[in-house]
Amino acid sequence: MANDGNILMLEAPPQPSRSAEFIDALPYIDDDYGHPKVKEEVDRLVEDEMRRSSKKPADFLKDLPPLPSFDFHNHPMLAREYERVRAGKPPVALDMSRYGLEMPPMNKRNDETAWRQALQKAQRLLQHQVIRLENLELMSKHGADVWKQHNQRLETYLSRMQALAMEQNEKIETVNRERKYHQQNTALELNALSAQWKQLCGKNIEIQTACAKIGSNIEELRREAAERLEFGC
Repeated sequence: MANDGNILMLEAPPQPSRSAEFIDALPYIDDDYGHPKVKEEVDRLVEDEMRRSSKKPADFLKDLPPLPSFDFHNHPMLAREYERVRAGKPPVALDMSRYGLEMPPMNKRNDETAWRQALQKAQRLLQHQVIRLENLELMSKHGADVWKQHNQRLETYLSRMQALAMEQNEKIETVNRERKYHQQNTALELNALSAQWKQLCGKNIEIQTACAKIGSNIEELRREAAERLEFGC
């Protein structure tokens, strides 16, 4: 017992500040988390930490650098499309009227200019169909080889990404194995220290009880001595 009457107990570790992140979980040796009451306490602590956290879900990108500003100075069509998407407007429907072939209206059937324009439009449509046929012939002749080359490039890219993912998974597995090894090797020491701490706490309680008993005996002896002095006088 100390001079001020406090119990001599081992001091607990200092509590971390609210701003500091203090993580002391040892998942490979802590077996208390399967208990329902412990799970409820963990959930309560997580919810309390989320309430006290200054970082809100809406600010999860706040620490990242700002997005670059888009400049469509030389691309007015892209600029208009970008603004349309930002405004949430539907896309403009394609004008298919130029692909139709119609005769001049009745009031222009005798107009030579109208017939020339209709003839020129027919020639343009005919040339368009010729180009489409040429493209179909080229695709039927070379399209299969082009797609094969494209698929080969995709397979090469996929193999490279899978190799990188496997490498990262191996690194993660190595870290987890090392963590498990160190935690399991440290578990014996932690358990021994925990048992020693409980034993010392028990001894301190016994010492406090004994000190309290001795203090009571001393007070009793002082009263008896005072009574003897009083009767002796």
